[in-house]
Formats: sequence, structure tokens, C-alpha cells
Amino acid sequence: MPVPSSFNDVGQDRQLRSFVGWVWYEREATLPQRWTQDLGTRVVLRIGSAHYYAIVWVNGVHVAEHEGGHLPFEADISKLVQSGPLASCRITIAINNTLTPHTLPPGTILYQTDTSKYPKGYFVQNINFDFFNYAGLHRPVLLYTTPTTYIDDITVSTSVDQDTGLVDYQIFVEGGEHFQLEVRLLDEEGKVVAQGTGGRGQLQVPNAHLWWPYLMHEHPAYLYSLEVRLTAQTAAGSVSDFYTLPVGIRTVAVTEHQFLINGKPFYFHGVNKHEDADIRGKGFDWPLLVKDFNLLRWLGANAFRTSHYPYAEEVMQLCDRYGIVVIDESPGVGIVLVESYSNVSLQHHLEVMEELVRRDKNHPAVVMWSVANEPTSFLKPAGYYFKTLIAHTKALDPSRPVTFVTNSNYEADLGVPYVDVICVNSYYSWYHDYGHMEVIQLQLATQFENWYKTYQKPIIQSEYGADTIAGFHQDPPLMFSEEYQKGLLEQYHLVLDQKRKEYVVGELIWNFADFMTNQSPQRVMGNKKGIFTRQRQPKGAAFLLRERYWKLANETRYPWSAVKLQCLENSPFTL
Repeated sequence: MPVPSSFNDVGQDRQLRSFVGWVWYEREATLPQRWTQDLGTRVVLRIGSAHYYAIVWVNGVHVAEHEGGHLPFEADISKLVQSGPLASCRITIAINNTLTPHTLPPGTILYQTDTSKYPKGYFVQNINFDFFNYAGLHRPVLLYTTPTTYIDDITVSTSVDQDTGLVDYQIFVEGGEHFQLEVRLLDEEGKVVAQGTGGRGQLQVPNAHLWWPYLMHEHPAYLYSLEVRLTAQTAAGSVSDFYTLPVGIRTVAVTEHQFLINGKPFYFHGVNKHEDADIRGKGFDWPLLVKDFNLLRWLGANAFRTSHYPYAEEVMQLCDRYGIVVIDESPGVGIVLVESYSNVSLQHHLEVMEELVRRDKNHPAVVMWSVANEPTSFLKPAGYYFKTLIAHTKALDPSRPVTFVTNSNYEADLGVPYVDVICVNSYYSWYHDYGHMEVIQLQLATQFENWYKTYQKPIIQSEYGADTIAGFHQDPPLMFSEEYQKGLLEQYHLVLDQKRKEYVVGELIWNFADFMTNQSPQRVMGNKKGIFTRQRQPKGAAFLLRERYWKLANETRYPWSAVKLQCLENSPFTL
């Protein structure tokens, strides 16, 4: 079985494709002699993503368990590989993809007890989200080393005072108390622009280059390099650890009707995506990732949401490098049952947000956290659930706004009062009023007016679109034709062009590319709302959006060679 990859689509076994339960991975690795003989070396096993529940053994010894796909976990295996004469390391990972009302995402198991229709013990995994529940080791499995005293974590936050960039840092060290820390900040030419010592401090960067989104500035995505060097005295002698962290100096703030990056209004024009492709499923793949980023840049997109789960770390790194803004979403999709609002579910959701914020907090491309997608936020327990969840996320990271994506009625939604930006999904003339594009403008304008009048917060149209079979043509347009998809988008754009002058701060098409779903009468080999096919070929709507997004970019670009301004402090709060 290849790793990284989903296990579902790589074989010809129909039962494996829809398998629910335990699967086992095992591999032998030969370690370098230094790793196994140097007791001053710490050996770590790191798993990028195991969907959903994983148990890990090394040389037959239990070393780790982890609940939840899409986020990494690791185990210190030094004692196991340094305790004997063997240089081999047998890694065994058991993964269970069963979803329950308390998992993220949730699901239920339905047992069919009518033995006249189903075999004894027959069951199916039901889910309340519209993408295929791919499973397996979706991201790399790595072995790496550090000294026994090592840099465990770094937290960076940035602000701007006139033309001076301020970089506040905090460094966390594990494994010892006697150490020294040296910190340097380098520009893109390798020149040291600031330096400090100790585990906490502030670096001041005169005439700082700010991190700007793609197409918003003539020099977007400027990254400094924060170099941290640790020197420590241990029983084995003097050791050192070294880490380089890319740093983008930028600020984020929200007002009653604007989203500000570096003190300037920012308009999200982009996409929603999925980690999804032929054969590999949700398995990480560099060529596919590079292709997707080339398409985003061709499209003129400046943003995307990681619908509906955290994406691979390599994705976030490219976003930093290219200036693609990210709404970083948790796997809280399909929260529809009352049971999914229990204290057990909430506690797990809080832990997931801790893992997500710890992983992605230093990415300048990440400008907002999304804690969920389309929950039943009108249910009574939802108010306390989202109040607690959003407050916890803000406590973890006070520098970014927090949202969740809703499709509930504006009068009944119990979670939206706690968000900083309202993200709304709507599918006018698709899931209702089938084929009647003439009602879109009225319904969409009414939607925006109701939300803004009630909450006085900026709004993002976080999903809209129509299924389209590539190559299907019909004029006058009919549903599923390329003409219908383009016509529907044009109707949305007429309203968006009015409301973006007031309080709408973004539009994200659903979806970037076609993707696989469970089988159903509504889905023909998956969800076809992509403006690209699953093979990344454009439909007609891709060219329509490209024209629009480049036009929007030209309207909002700030082409200054030197930027001197007073930026608002990082703040998720409405001013």
C-alpha cells in the first residue's frame, strides 16, 4: 500500500473501497548507527495524518494513539531504538475510519436487521457531509532526530508601527533547563535585520517589507527567516538545536463592514477546495499541489478556505510563499445531530482547535479560523457549544478573527452572534427553485440585507455554485450544462458587485474542482460543482471567473514600492 495515499481507490476490490473498520500498516526501517548508539540523540516518529483513529507500535511496543484525521502527531521512540543491538525499526499503525456522533466529522452506523433483505450483521456508515470518507495514511510518515534538549515550539506574532515591523516571539524548550537561545531575523537576501537572545522578546525591523496577499501589491508574500539556535549542556556534553521559521510581517483586523490586511481593505475572491484526486484520494501529492497553485494563480484567486478540514502543511507553506490567503477550517463538518453537541463532542472539538492552532499559528497566509461548516446552529445546544468553542479559539490565538460557515436562517442561528465575520452558504436556483435563475438576485440581496441588519458584521459568500458536467451544453441554459453554471454565477456576481461596496468582503466559489462523494441519485460520480474537472481541466465557468477575479484584483491592488502606514493591531474584534 503506497504512503501517502488513501487505501480506497488503489485496488480493484469493491469491498476495500467502502471498507469501514480497522486496517493495518507495517514497515521496517533501518536506522543510521548514530541514531541508535548516541544517547544524546532523540528519535521521533511523526505521522502527518491518519484518518480517523490510529494506534501506533514500534518494535511491538505501543507508543501512541491519536483521534482525528488531518492533523499530525508524533512519539518519542528513542528508548525503543536505543535499547538493543538492532538498527531496525518496525513501525505498525492500525487505523479505524469509523465515524460516530462524537467524532469530527461525525457520522452514524446503521445496522440493517431485516434478514430478508440484508445479510446478518450488515451495516452501513452514514455521514452528513458531501465528500467521500477516504481513509488511510494521507500524509508522510517520518523519522527525525533532535538533541535531548530541543526547541519544541515557537510562537510568532507581528504588528507594525509606522514603517517599523514588530516581531514578537516566544520559544519553548523541552528536555533541559540549562540552555542559551540566540535569535536572528534575516531578510530575503540573507541579511540580518534584527537579533535577540532568550526565550521571549521583540525584534524591530526598520523599513519593514510587509507580507501582502497575491495581486494586492507589486511585491506580495515577502517572507523573513527567523533563525533560532539553542545551545545546551547535557550529561552527554554540549548540544545544539537549530530551527528556521518563515515569518511574514502583517496585520489582520475586522471592522463593522471591512476585513483589513495591513490596514487596507481586503476582498476575498477565491475558491473552496478539497484534498481529492483520482486514485490517490486524499493522499498528499506534490505534482497535484503545484498544479492546483498554478491554476489558482492563473485564475487570479487570492484566497481559499480549507473546506472542510485542515490541509497538508505543505499547502500552507506554499500559501505563505505565493500570498494566497487562507481561511483555516477544522474538520467540524456534518454537526447536525443533537448528540454531536454533547460535552464529549465539545471537548474533542476544543482539542482539535488546539492542535490546529499549534500547527498553523505562524503562517501569515492564515488570516481567519473557521471552527465548523454548516452545523445545525439553530438547535438549542448550539449556542453554548459555539460560544465556548469560539472563545477557546480566540484564547489560543487572539490575533485572528474566528468564524464558522452557516446555512441556517439568520433569525434562528444561535452561533453567529459569537463570530467576527459572517460566512454564508447559499445555492439559489440549485437546491430549490430548480432552474429559475431569475429569482437569484432578489433572494441573494435579501439574504445579505437580513444578515447585516441583524448583526452589523462583514459578510463572505462562502459557498455558491451549480453542478456541471463538462461538455454538456444547452442554450437556453438547463441545469448541469456549462451554460447554466456560468449563468448562475453571473446572477450572483450582479448582487455581489453591489454589496461589496457596502459590507460584503468576499466570495468563494464552490468548488475549485469536481470531487468524489458517496454514491447517491444526486451525485453522478461525485460532486460536479467544480469550475475544473477532477483532472484539473477547465469548464467554461473557469474563464468567466478568471475574467472577474483579475478585474477585482486590478480594482483593489495597492502598487506602492515603499509602504509607510499605520496598521491596526492584529484584532479579531469588531471596531
